Amino acid sequence: AIETADLDLARCEVKVTGKGDKERVVLYGTPCKAALERYINDARPELVRLQKGEATRALFLNRNGGALGERGARARLDAIASAAGLPAAFHPHTLRHSFATHLLDGGADLRVVQELLGHESLGTTQVYTHVSTARLRGLYSAAHPRARRATGSR
Repeated sequence: AIETADLDLARCEVKVTGKGDKERVVLYGTPCKAALERYINDARPELVRLQKGEATRALFLNRNGGALGERGARARLDAIASAAGLPAAFHPHTLRHSFATHLLDGGADLRVVQELLGHESLGTTQVYTHVSTARLRGLYSAAHPRARRATGSR
């Protein structure tokens, strides 16, 4: 579980432990920072008061003030996805996939995406390299000399 000490709000970074106990830093943006600050300043202190027994260092807490577990996190994500009108087939991995796809569609280097996802092998990251039609059209128009000419012109 992510602990409060793993979060660096000033740098918009969080330390996570992945497969094989491998640590990496995950970056997040300003909207996420604002949401985390609201949670830490408003919601989390209320949940801490509900704790029974030894205080937890977990960043995310359940309604009893204990560490939010995987099942609880999944239930919250399912509720949020449903409220947003996302399909029932939505999975947490969908967020990861979207993250990688948006980075690649935005022109991020595959090695950068590999690092951000914490993949050991570049081949694992290449799963995300399917290219959207819109990106293909944009790259084609920008790179191919004939794409910019009107039909029949020389």
